[in-house]
Amino acid sequence: MNKSHQWIRLLMITSAVSAFALTARAQQQVQIAGAPCAPLAFLHCPDKDCPPERIVNPGPVVEMKTRRTYFLDYPCDLKPGEKVTFILSLHGFGSYGNWQRHYFPLMDYKDKYRLVIATPNSPTRSWSADDDEYLKNIVSAVIGQIGRENIKAFWLVGHSQGGLTSNRLLRTEFFRDRVDGWLSLSGGRLGGNPGRAATFGPPRAAATAAPAAAPSSAPGSTTPTPPAISAAMAALREPPAADFSFIYETGRREMDDKGLPETSDWAKKYACGPRRKPEEVADTKAGYVYDSTRQNPPNPAWGLLPAGGKAEVYVYPDCKDGRVVADVVRLDKGHTEGLEPNVTEALIKLMLSAKGGKLQQTP
Repeated sequence: MNKSHQWIRLLMITSAVSAFALTARAQQQVQIAGAPCAPLAFLHCPDKDCPPERIVNPGPVVEMKTRRTYFLDYPCDLKPGEKVTFILSLHGFGSYGNWQRHYFPLMDYKDKYRLVIATPNSPTRSWSADDDEYLKNIVSAVIGQIGRENIKAFWLVGHSQGGLTSNRLLRTEFFRDRVDGWLSLSGGRLGGNPGRAATFGPPRAAATAAPAAAPSSAPGSTTPTPPAISAAMAALREPPAADFSFIYETGRREMDDKGLPETSDWAKKYACGPRRKPEEVADTKAGYVYDSTRQNPPNPAWGLLPAGGKAEVYVYPDCKDGRVVADVVRLDKGHTEGLEPNVTEALIKLMLSAKGGKLQQTP
């Protein structure tokens, strides 16, 4: 065999080996049906001025029973059998799933912390029991494809009315038996709520900015008043019977002058130690989103323009059964400024430090 034939044969063998390696690598990665994955998350907003049409997009993944859509973010290099944390993230009243993805941008950390995040949408922009079947179907579909044995923890996350909805869902059999933790983003605090600022709530007047870019209702539509919010929270005042970790996050300007309670009945439930002195988290980078329709006049308790800032992290240590109970207060923030990157990451770390494993115990 002459040298040219030898080189051709070597080239063919090398190409075949490379093709086989690429195929094997692709086969070793988990591809969730109907959920395309890319290094930059689908419909990711720029650092500021996110286009309104992007914010209102309902997501590319179809929930096959209701035919409603949602977002599903996960590591593109996810391997079969790899352990992940699964999170169902619920938007607030009048909001959208893609606004929620950027208000609490878990998707920016999906690769680093091996997160699978489902972010659904309510067609009425307000969650109710009518949505429960849709939410359960999403959870069941994700668990079915990832494998319950590969989900080390399942968390509910909810902003505002999405937090109140999380509280309600945790009182239902389906979620009570599956959820390992709840992160409430200004959506009510288990163990004693702080008082509301006297000016809390969206301003009466609104700017002419496109309402589609905002989390709150468009001008002229029904927006929940502080008394209505208080009534909804009162209906859920008794703690749920389920066992789970709990993290509460809020803006300092949302609360009255008394601020955050120093104790927590939820921490007492798990015999946690006294609350530690706060750890400070600082951000120079602003969050992605805010309520653009409620800036004229501005209301600090409701939320101003995105900006960097500081947060205080309060942890109740040594909780039994590996539970985590913590409070996070973002200083100089209201209800609707999107979370900054460092405080987002601090919340993720708290979530991952908690006990999981309920799905392994659920038939």
